[in-house]
Amino acid sequence: MRILVVEDDRDVAGFVVKGLREAGHTVEHADNGRDGLFMAASEPFDAVILDRMLPGGIDGLRLLETLRAQKNAVPVLFLSALGEVDDRVHGLKAGGDDYLAKPFAFAELLARVEALTRRGKGEGPVTGLAVADLELDLLSRTVRRAGQKIDVQPREFRLLEYLMRHAGQVVTRTMLLEAVWDYHFDPQTNVIDVHVSRLRQKVDKPFPVPLIHTVRNAGYMLRAESA
Repeated sequence: MRILVVEDDRDVAGFVVKGLREAGHTVEHADNGRDGLFMAASEPFDAVILDRMLPGGIDGLRLLETLRAQKNAVPVLFLSALGEVDDRVHGLKAGGDDYLAKPFAFAELLARVEALTRRGKGEGPVTGLAVADLELDLLSRTVRRAGQKIDVQPREFRLLEYLMRHAGQVVTRTMLLEAVWDYHFDPQTNVIDVHVSRLRQKVDKPFPVPLIHTVRNAGYMLRAESA
């Protein structure tokens, strides 16, 4: 894929560009909104990774609104330290396809970008996830199963979101530590087991069909079928 990264933070941009290139993608970089808009509007890209706060007189929202006004439907992933609900809503309403708050794990960023390009153009932003009767709303940060609201803590929400985004796949401890706890090493604690156990009490125990499964010697998997 050909991907444009519009990010003014040199460290973040270097980290993202390096990772995308190592994953086999062609990457262009702009460090301000004005250059980013010019590149996005004049060259073909399969996806754009766009920071919200940019120098150059054009921030991420304005850049995206301009692209959409020009009927440019390139998939856009917002990347920002602004992680509140209102900020995500504004980004998605401006025409963004997905939103990832800093700090983030590269594995999750790559998975989201690839999912955007697979989904194709014109299907609208991702605002919710669903597996069987379990529903997760990314805007209101709420969880429901079989229509019943489930109260979860912020870390539990991130854990459940990651499991749902990788439904049907084995998720290892390393993947969870990096994506949910922002650890790039194993601190040798049972923090994952504790949080998965809490999620099961809320998401699985009150319902007849379990969704969160332990994969022996591997990790966890969220799926509708029984193990």
